[in-house]
Amino acid sequence: MIEVKDLTFSYGKDKEALHGLNFTVGDGEIFGFLGPNGSGKSTTQKILTSILKGHGGSVTLFGKDLRSAHTQEFFRKIGVLFEFPYLYTNLSALDNLRYFASFYPKEQLRDPEELLEELEFKRDFLRKPVSSHSKGMRQRVSMARALISNPRLLFLDEPISGLDPTGAVLFRKIIEKERKKGTTIFVTTHNMLDADLLCDRVAFLSNGNIAALDTPRNLKERNSNRSIAVSYLYQGKRREATITAPELKGGIPFAYDEIISIHSQEPTLEDIFIQYTGRRLT
Repeated sequence: MIEVKDLTFSYGKDKEALHGLNFTVGDGEIFGFLGPNGSGKSTTQKILTSILKGHGGSVTLFGKDLRSAHTQEFFRKIGVLFEFPYLYTNLSALDNLRYFASFYPKEQLRDPEELLEELEFKRDFLRKPVSSHSKGMRQRVSMARALISNPRLLFLDEPISGLDPTGAVLFRKIIEKERKKGTTIFVTTHNMLDADLLCDRVAFLSNGNIAALDTPRNLKERNSNRSIAVSYLYQGKRREATITAPELKGGIPFAYDEIISIHSQEPTLEDIFIQYTGRRLT
């Protein structure tokens, strides 16, 4: 679906933002592009969506070189959720969606009201101007805008931004539902929890370079010290101990009266990101 080879981009002399990126994204895959602000995430997405021109290297979408793919049919296959809601604030949610829907063939479109209902948008605000909406409500309208054309390729820039925990769970379910339909999804984010829960593979971006690329599970397992935390009771007192996985082969290697909990201490994706790049996410 996406093939990127030796991708470079400069904003000016001595301001190279991307230093030869190489990666592919398969059909129906959720691919996470992760890194702190200023690492090149948004630059890469803007190139992939043809907002930024003048890149070096090659970018192929749907088997076509991006430099020569400028037809309506090509871009109608793509949906984009921008980090900052791109909506007409004087129009209502429905009017925004109907306007954006006018650029696509009718047979390609989803019903705006049904889509907003799936996104749990408040019905009382359907016909009120977007200027009266909360940040979370605007994010729902923006997601509906990205989905209304049934895209084959979906770009999501910080999709959970502005949402409360309930909204975040809802968006993750909707993203997974899109993937089950066969949609390929490219997610740019600095939220490692979202990436861990959603993505088939993730790329860690730092200072315009890919520092690591693999599945979240593989990254965590490869960088784990395989230690296990055991909480237990012994002689009326609660105690904690850390042991290695091989030590468990012969059973718990210390005296106890009751085991309360056993937890593996694998690193989080954020731990691994810092390990590879030496930088925190914010």
